[in-house]
Amino acid sequence: MALENEKDIIQLKNRLQDLADRAYVQNLYTFTGFLGLGEQDVFWQQESKLRYAGYTLDGGFESAERVVIRFGNGEELGYEVPFPIVCVHIVPLSVKFAEALSHRDFLGALMNLGVDRNTMGDIKAGEKEAYLFCLDSIAGFICENLSQVRHTHVKCEVTDTCQMTLQEEPELVTVQVQSLRVDAVLAKVYSLSREKSLDLFRAGKVFVGGRLCENNSRLLKPGETVNARGYGKFTLQGEPRETKKGKLSVETAVYR
Repeated sequence: MALENEKDIIQLKNRLQDLADRAYVQNLYTFTGFLGLGEQDVFWQQESKLRYAGYTLDGGFESAERVVIRFGNGEELGYEVPFPIVCVHIVPLSVKFAEALSHRDFLGALMNLGVDRNTMGDIKAGEKEAYLFCLDSIAGFICENLSQVRHTHVKCEVTDTCQMTLQEEPELVTVQVQSLRVDAVLAKVYSLSREKSLDLFRAGKVFVGGRLCENNSRLLKPGETVNARGYGKFTLQGEPRETKKGKLSVETAVYR
């Protein structure tokens, strides 16, 4: 669900509480749909009230942005239920005549089918193909009904080989900053002016560890991941080194 107003936020909080309660009281696993960064932030805001039920987050692959939350404590339940996530490979019927297609093209075609966004996770788009992570309950419908993306005719099939295909190698970028303030590191990584960097915070487009970051002066810690909507994400690697000029040299793993 898109969080457009306070009512949407309250509904999501109630939904998360209900899923956690059912998992705890009935001794079973419950699942959300796919949650975007804004929805994940709502979860983290009330995480302390939900942890009694136990929870795990997964989006189908390690660096997924959109994730499903599974409530339930595996140690107490004594068994494991896998996440209901599958990967659908979308490929052109004729590569020779296929257009160059973007993430937006694939998402638009899926939305035109009436597919709920909460049933779909990340879409990893190549030049003419894509891997879609979605709930297993909607995969059959997508495979049967998605036949065209823009002017390109496509076919779809559920695959279990996407994990190896999607092993992203981040670009290692070393930047020099005055401090580990998140706005300073973000600006350097994406070559932004200070004002442009601050605009992202004002617009609520910066997340650290899946949580909305409203404090642009927050200091980053090694291992933390920053997601800037419209730019990508990066992870701070290792400990910073001080340069001869008194700045901090830090290495980041950048996912475009």
